[in-house]
Amino acid sequence: MANSCHVYLLRDGQHQVLNIPDEFALSTTEVLLRKEGNRLIIEPISSGSLLSLLASLEDITENFPDVDEGLLPLDDIVL
Repeated sequence: MANSCHVYLLRDGQHQVLNIPDEFALSTTEVLLRKEGNRLIIEPISSGSLLSLLASLEDITENFPDVDEGLLPLDDIVL
């Protein structure tokens, strides 16, 4: 494999530790680890902003009910 290198797994208590070489370093601190057969797959978790997530959603086309219908205007409420 062209994009591969030989590394060692270390033991840290009950965990195995993988040291990732600089050429494979990820630009995030959170990853998704999954196992497919004998392979471990490490995928970075995007730390995108809420604004970018909202921009990717489809527009809402349904009409929302008027929740203020039948209520007095705020200026008319006397306590």
